[in-house]
Amino acid sequence: MSGFASTRDLAEKQVSFEELGPGLYGWTAEGDPNSGVVIGDDSVLVVDAQATPRMAADVIAKIRGVTDKPVRHVVLSHYHAVRVLGASGYQGAEIIASDVTRDLIVERGQQDMDSEIGRFPRLFRGKESIPGLTWPHLTFHRRMTLWMGSREVQIIHIGRSHTAGDTVVWLPKEKVCFAGDVVEFGATPYCGDAHFTDWPGTLAALKALGAEKLVPGRGRSLMSRAEVEEGIAGTAAFTSDLFAIAREGAARGATLKQVYDEAMDRMRPGYGHWVIFEHCMPFNVSRAYDEAKGLDHPRIWTAERDIEMWRALEQGAAAKSGEIKA
Repeated sequence: MSGFASTRDLAEKQVSFEELGPGLYGWTAEGDPNSGVVIGDDSVLVVDAQATPRMAADVIAKIRGVTDKPVRHVVLSHYHAVRVLGASGYQGAEIIASDVTRDLIVERGQQDMDSEIGRFPRLFRGKESIPGLTWPHLTFHRRMTLWMGSREVQIIHIGRSHTAGDTVVWLPKEKVCFAGDVVEFGATPYCGDAHFTDWPGTLAALKALGAEKLVPGRGRSLMSRAEVEEGIAGTAAFTSDLFAIAREGAARGATLKQVYDEAMDRMRPGYGHWVIFEHCMPFNVSRAYDEAKGLDHPRIWTAERDIEMWRALEQGAAAKSGEIKA
């Protein structure tokens, strides 16, 4: 069968640690999952833990280059394994997540862990260091405010988009936002657990915050209001274009394979240069097709379902082009 596109993605990425303002940093890695760092009066908050404790150590090393204050809080923007399984690397930190995110960990955390490690092995360097699922110590409903001394940090369950539990970290005084996978920049949104119908409204709510700098889930830090608006607009265009294709296909009774082929043909010219495009699209189309046919709650991805879907769609596409890959 055709292997996941991501299993052939072996090149290490260049990490950037950019200062967004005094004590605020974006940890980005050329399209790999990002983290954020907020330094308060006496402690540090990290947004998204990375995929393994060993990879979390890379973030901690950057933090230690700018402060010796302890990391006391880790905020999970959502439940996906690639974001959360490194949390144990921040020893003694309190893990914060939305109540919906915790519910999703209960429902599908183990299946997500198993499937993600199989899909994208490079992103789980040191997976043997993962002690198990990450469980939040503190959950909140809709919104909470954390005062790190004089620094106000708003943690907001902004709405359904990339997942049902998507959370952003917003610093209203500094106008800096850590957006998780609600926004991507130059990187293909992963939509396998998405809510396409809600995503535009969630982006509108995020835009209304008025961020002047923003760290997306993937892609470089956005360092001006114009760049923030570009990132939001690009994410909105991708997700709306994809869902429109799925709705059209479902309405005329097209099969999933037919919708996938059409989506690849129509979207590759505009988005094919974005990182992980080939990897994400089978999962994205599968979820968009389900939602277009009325399935509001995303089906759980298991390692077995991943392989079955990839075989049906990606190998079929390769056969169409005469390029079945070993």
